[in-house]
Amino acid sequence: MSEENITLTPKDFATDQDVRWCPGCGDYSILKQVQTIMPELDVPKEDIVFISGIGCSSRFPYYMNTYGMHSIHGRATSVASGLKLANPNTSVWVVTGDGDGLSIGGNHLIHLLRRNLDVNILLFNNEIYGLTKGQYSPTSPVGQVTKSSPMGAIDHPFNPLALALGADATFIARTADRDPLHQREMLLRSHKHKGSSFLEIYQNCNVFNDGAFEVMTDKKGRPFTTLYLEHGKPLVFANGEKGIILDGLKPKVVNLGADYSESDLWIHDEHDQTKAYILTRMFEDPQDGLPRPFGVLYSEERPLYEDLLEGQLVSAKAIKGEGNLDALIAGSNTWDVK
Repeated sequence: MSEENITLTPKDFATDQDVRWCPGCGDYSILKQVQTIMPELDVPKEDIVFISGIGCSSRFPYYMNTYGMHSIHGRATSVASGLKLANPNTSVWVVTGDGDGLSIGGNHLIHLLRRNLDVNILLFNNEIYGLTKGQYSPTSPVGQVTKSSPMGAIDHPFNPLALALGADATFIARTADRDPLHQREMLLRSHKHKGSSFLEIYQNCNVFNDGAFEVMTDKKGRPFTTLYLEHGKPLVFANGEKGIILDGLKPKVVNLGADYSESDLWIHDEHDQTKAYILTRMFEDPQDGLPRPFGVLYSEERPLYEDLLEGQLVSAKAIKGEGNLDALIAGSNTWDVK
């Protein structure tokens, strides 16, 4: 049987390495879902690459039976950019955390997003530094007591999806480690998108920040605290009892029944950037009683950076012929220094 006719299974993407995360860590679930969807991508294993920086999440490449690189702190997006430009046919996945991706790596992240390379970014957000044993991170909420903020964090936290949207990302979405079906759906959507996809995954650190997202993942609380977005569908939650309308540009919770029906509600349009921004900020004031959105908040088509670069190279070759690297390095300007 030729190699291209072999049917792959999730087990084909698991390595022989011992998985070294704390028992109960949300990373196990994410690893399982990523391995599960890999055969559905219809991409040869040798064309798939996982790149990580530093942190608990960054052990990921060791556990994926694909090409990969455990790079340096905050620089996974830079390595991924270089790889994608060198070999545009690869399926590139960046695995990072809220510390690695939004602190030392924040500058690299926003530039990858604005350039729109066809790369998939998985940001594991546990609102803590786990690998270095429990310091507050760029997404830790104000007041959180940690080893480096014993009196409570005073830093205003990043909102990862708002940050990505502000950097003109062409695809932003959110899912959670304890929702495997939704995880797989979002992973497949991320891969399908042609451009930089940014998927925030709420990941529980059961050692240093246990239960940070419990109200949104607990079976009893989830219907009232989460909003699952579907393109073209009304914003309904709480087992169909509540919905969301827009009062001007301010979202408002209403009860469905005598006064409001689903036809009165906000209809999700994942191509509407203005409403996507509202969604990224919707849960920030607990007094509003607004649920937290999960799913694809925003998606748009925009030219890929690698395609634009290749176009320039072709045009330059047609105009000037083959380049001369030595002449380029030498340059045409000289100075006499006395």
